Formats: sequence, structure tokens, C-alpha cells
Amino acid sequence: MLYHLFEYLNAHYQFPGLRLFQYITFRTSLAIIISLIITTVYGRRLINYLHKMQVGETVRNLGLEGQMQKQGTPTMGGLIILAGILVPTILLANLTNVYVLLMIVTTIWMGAVGFVDDYIKVFKKNKEGLAGRFKVVGQVGLALIIGWTMYFNPNIVVRKTVDETAASKSNAPMVLRQKGEKFYYTQDVKSTITNYPFYKNHELDYAKVLNFLPGSEKYAFIVFVCFVAFIITAVSNGANITDGIDGLATGTSAIIGITLGLLAYVSGNTMMADYLNILYIPNSGELMIFAGAFVGACVGFLWYNSYPAQVFMGDTGSLAIGGIIAAFAIMIRKEFLIPVLCGVFVVELLSVMIQVSWFKYTKRRFGEGRRVFLMSPLHHHYQKKGYHEAKIVTRFWIISILLAIITIITLKLR
Repeated sequence: MLYHLFEYLNAHYQFPGLRLFQYITFRTSLAIIISLIITTVYGRRLINYLHKMQVGETVRNLGLEGQMQKQGTPTMGGLIILAGILVPTILLANLTNVYVLLMIVTTIWMGAVGFVDDYIKVFKKNKEGLAGRFKVVGQVGLALIIGWTMYFNPNIVVRKTVDETAASKSNAPMVLRQKGEKFYYTQDVKSTITNYPFYKNHELDYAKVLNFLPGSEKYAFIVFVCFVAFIITAVSNGANITDGIDGLATGTSAIIGITLGLLAYVSGNTMMADYLNILYIPNSGELMIFAGAFVGACVGFLWYNSYPAQVFMGDTGSLAIGGIIAAFAIMIRKEFLIPVLCGVFVVELLSVMIQVSWFKYTKRRFGEGRRVFLMSPLHHHYQKKGYHEAKIVTRFWIISILLAIITIITLKLR
């Protein structure tokens, strides 16, 4: 809202300093500051309110050191994160930008799914929370919204190079560009193409995944939505599982958010996208304001969520964080970097899948269930080995930073 107000004032009154709001980097910095203020100052008030309402965590005794001390710690603190994301985004971002609108919808949608889950656990005293099938319905529903919008909305395009023959035949607007001594035409087109690391030209087209089938082009939308649904479900569940010890999911998400913000910036900057040989996505740079608010919210929440935690985010926060990361990566066409960038989430999720699968297999085969890890998810395995949770969290953060650097490096690898 402030963005549109200052844009109007600058257009009609030319007040000094108003042009600053035209710069994405300036608004991103403001988004981080406002988000930090909301989460740290007003977060304390929400924690006190949750205490008053007795919205406490119910802890099962799994034999982990210091675990039972967390009994009664306020949960549903993800509401702090949601406020820290939404308020700066609504104030500072261009609300006519379709990418920003999709991210706002994603935040509210996944936050609502997580809130219902927490509400059932806390107020209905049902430890299972929202049934898994309903969570999947929520995740797939969001995938349909994002997939449909990205596939059909005319404002979501990518800029592609067009040869001279095609340029002479097309009536669509084109731009003549120069790279070195060569000249070439570019055109903004609707496409299901995405960036693909470690691959020539860094591009993969969803429409060509089923090329071995006759008339496969008509299935492009279905293929695209299926990929989107899988990514959103996997990442949101991965974030949810990672949120098992103080500060782990929050700090890891902040590192991922910084990386996604940088990727959005280069994807929305024609010169940088051209230099890195990645897809230029018009108007996607505006997502950097959202990324700034997201990082600020995670860091601000970490003020209260670091060891020993004064509040837990609950599914309200973890499902929303996972959905945001997945949707953001999809919109800037970097979803195939998720296994690297979100490596901590992936490993945590895989550790649970391996543990459960191996236990069921050995029980069926030998009559006795056996385990690969002392306990899953993976962070509990290290707790069982005697590591303090603060040390586990710090080392996982270091790994996340390393993975973030590798993710950025892949932009130049062929």
C-alpha cells in the first residue's frame, strides 16, 4: 500500500526522496526492518497471550535429554512469522504484481492449513491433529492455484531468444540485443520452460517431458501441475519434520530465504540473467521484497525460538514456511535447485521415510522391526548419540550455508 501511495505522490507532487520507493533493494531493506520489529516487539505480546490462553505444547516422552522441560511451551507461534511476512509485503510490495499476489495467497493458504492442524492438537486435545489426507488436499489445492495461474496468466512470461527467421515471421513485440559482436532478438512468451542445473543451456520444458507420446503438448498443464504438487508437498512436509528442535527449521529457512531472494533478483534483472545464462523472468524481481520480509520474520522469530525456546512455531509456521519456499522456487523457475538448497529438509524427510520403510520391511521379513537410525528424523538420531541440541542446530545451519553457496555456484556451471 505504501508503495502505491508513494508512487502516486511521486507522479503528482515530485517530493524529494520519494523515488527511493522505486528501488527494489530499498524496499527489501525496509521489509527486513519492519518484519524484524513486528516479530521481536509484537512477538513478545503474542507469546504472553498464548501463555494466558494456555496454548502449550504437549510433549511425548521419547527419552531425549531436556525434552520434558519443553512441556507447556507456547505453540502456534507461526502466527508471529505470518504477521512478519504479510504486513511488510502488503505495505511495500507492488500489489498488482501477480507473483507477489501468489506468494500472499500461498502464505495465507498454508498458514491456514497449519493453524487448523495446531487448533485440533491444542484445543481438541487430539495429538494426531489434522488428518494427513486433508493436509495433502490443502497442499494439492495450492498447487492447482499456482499451476493454473502460472500456466494461463498472461502476465507470467519468460524472455527467450528468437532467431532471425522466426523474428521476421512474428508480429509480437521483440527487442534487439547485443552480446559481444553478435546481435539477437528476444521475445516475452508464455512457456512451461524452467531452469535445470548441470544441463546444457540450463533449460527444461515441462511440455516436452512426455515427448514420447503422440500429442503430448496437450498434457503439458497436467505434467506441470503434478510437478508443482509434488514439490509443494515434499518441501512443506520436509520443513514440518525439520521443526523438531529449537531454532533448526527457523534458522535453516532464513538461509534458504536469503538465497531465494538473490535468485529472484538476478532472474528479474535482464543484464544479470543474460550474464548467468539463466531465464529472465519479467517482474519477478518484485519477489525480493517478499523474500526480505520472509527472512526478517524467520530471524525475528529466532529471537524467541533459539535454545531454550520460549515459543514453538507449530504447524502454523512450519507448513507455511515449506509452502512459501516451494512456491517461491517454482515462480522464479529454480525448483530443480531445491534438492540442493533445501538439502537439510530433504535429508530430514528421507531419514523418516528410510526408517519407517526399513522397520516395516524387516518386521515383515524377520518378524522384528529394525532401525537404520537410533531415532528419526535425523536430528533426533544425533540427540540420541549425546549431542546437545544447540550444537546439532549450529552444525545444520553451517551445512545449510554450504548448500546455499553451492546452489548459487550452479548458476554458472554447465
